[in-house]
Amino acid sequence: MISQILMIITLFSIWISIFMSMVSLFSAVHFWIKNSNKKVALKQLDRYPLITIVVPAHNEEIVISQTVKSILDMNYPEEKMELLLYADNCTDNTYQEMNKVKNLEEYTSRNIRIVNRKGTGGKAGVLNDSLQIANGEFIGVYDADAMPEENALYFLVEKMLEDEERHVATFGRNKTRNANQNFLTKCINQEIVVTQRVQHIGLWHLFKIGRIPGTNFIINTEFVKKIGGWRNGALTEDTDISFKIMQGGSLIALAYNSEAFQQEPETLSSYYLQRKRWAKGNYEVVIANFKHLFDRSSWRVKLEIFYYSCTFFWFNAAIVFSDIIFLANVITIFLMLFIPNLTLPFTFSASNIYIAQLLLFNWMIMILLYLLQIGIATASQFGQTTTKQIWLALISYFTYTQLFLVVSVSAISSVFMDKILGRKGNKWVKTKRFND
Repeated sequence: MISQILMIITLFSIWISIFMSMVSLFSAVHFWIKNSNKKVALKQLDRYPLITIVVPAHNEEIVISQTVKSILDMNYPEEKMELLLYADNCTDNTYQEMNKVKNLEEYTSRNIRIVNRKGTGGKAGVLNDSLQIANGEFIGVYDADAMPEENALYFLVEKMLEDEERHVATFGRNKTRNANQNFLTKCINQEIVVTQRVQHIGLWHLFKIGRIPGTNFIINTEFVKKIGGWRNGALTEDTDISFKIMQGGSLIALAYNSEAFQQEPETLSSYYLQRKRWAKGNYEVVIANFKHLFDRSSWRVKLEIFYYSCTFFWFNAAIVFSDIIFLANVITIFLMLFIPNLTLPFTFSASNIYIAQLLLFNWMIMILLYLLQIGIATASQFGQTTTKQIWLALISYFTYTQLFLVVSVSAISSVFMDKILGRKGNKWVKTKRFND
């Protein structure tokens, strides 16, 4: 009886997960059908507000020069851009590399300030420090490995000015700059493409829900000050402040033409540490905001909490249980070759309608949906749709995507152990950078 109840709950959970994925997928498809033939024109903006761009960098000597140059070369009036570069507790030559770029002849007239910071709080601490000296109407944030496309800032500002009363922040899309480095980066690239061009697009198009990413976004300076800034030490300061914005009834608007290129982990160890940090941060934010499901918060907040709760708790647990059920039945079937009297541990009834068959059907649907998402996402981005991408997607489903379960289980275990033992769990582990 217990096994049957567990199977029914697991199957129901997987079908709900598939339904939610289909909703965002169809919304994204509608968006791209509607906008794919639109010609992008750079028109004169009604005004060009002063933007303070902040770049937090901790031991980023390998990539910081390229990033700073890309930011300074963006298509935005020079006198309307203030650049704050933070060498945050660096033990390498990040500070020196920043100064080298600042002293280049083509940038000597630019408004650049370099801070050799020794404070605490990680990236959130840097952003809070920048609030004290920023002169811009909006603060823009780029990670040390992010190389914005020439018109990235223009499109962010254009979207902000579209509805200044409701748009408190605008964010763009991020691409993988080292996508072809190895199998891992190729899989990460597919994940990023689906996230950016299906999930983010789908949620914004259907519900006007946006999520501040870690890089390539601008936010109203006064609004950030009003809500008390970023939470020092937050592992995912972007998710944390996104909930604060939505709780106030404001919008985080998607500027889908704004693009930046970021470097992704090239080794499993770097990937694991980065994704575990992200997962822990998201778990902490969801747990902290779960109460808003039952109060008078904005419906967007409730929907976002429900989405995060399903993704990080409910659906992960359902997939783990489905794997256990499937493997238990497969192992039992194998053992029955030697021990005929064994019975399958998970069946609906004695009429030989085995749960393994249903799980196999579910797996087929999930694989097809996964391939469909990647196919549509890559089709909406120039140069991504190839036969190799389809084969890569099929292989990655059985390899790369399973890493997410490992990361999630490790992260949630760590969060609960932090709570039980009262330990400080927001230790930030730097993502290793590579020359590209």
